[in-house]
Amino acid sequence: MTCRPIDSHSMAHGRLPRRRAAEQIMSMRVQHAPRRRWTEQEFYAARDAAPAGERWELVDGDVLVTPSPHWSHQSIVTQLVVLLNAYVRGQQLGAVFAAPLDVKLEPGMVTQPDVLVVPKGQLRSDEYFVRSLLLAVETLSPSSARFDRVVKRPHYQRKRVAEYWIVDRESRTFERWQPDDERPAILSETLVWHPTGATAPLMLDIPAFFRDAEPL
Repeated sequence: MTCRPIDSHSMAHGRLPRRRAAEQIMSMRVQHAPRRRWTEQEFYAARDAAPAGERWELVDGDVLVTPSPHWSHQSIVTQLVVLLNAYVRGQQLGAVFAAPLDVKLEPGMVTQPDVLVVPKGQLRSDEYFVRSLLLAVETLSPSSARFDRVVKRPHYQRKRVAEYWIVDRESRTFERWQPDDERPAILSETLVWHPTGATAPLMLDIPAFFRDAEPL
């Protein structure tokens, strides 16, 4: 998937940004100094008017737009949701969801992880977003790597999300971040996840996971 940032100046006077290549949009930033940060109000207005199928996120004043994903991406997401849901429900830890679902860990931040685990008791019927995470997961593509690793990852660490995983289907690895990590753990064989409150860990066989995620 190609993740592109949109300049907030494109929203001046209520005008939506024109369709253009990611390189063109990124170069727009250089033309405006200083760059103005998006507000939540601008973000929601633009997202509501955007074409269906796009995923919009607001991180540190920047808007990241991701088009509808490739089937190979969704195959990874589906496989992970199946595995996590069985474990999380069995351990009574909370609930597992796949994007799109808004996560607001602080004002001015709206993310939609590919897969997320919400702690037990944290869902509110009167809110369309969630405020707390046990786990956030992104499935990597070459064009979204910078946003997943450089933009979103510090946000999750800053808000003390216990686990942030980046799934790389090209290298068949899991990149694992915890709040105080300066470098990730790169896992290619086994991922052991033992969240607070669980009586037993999740043991994820990484080679088997990627094999099972391949279409029949």
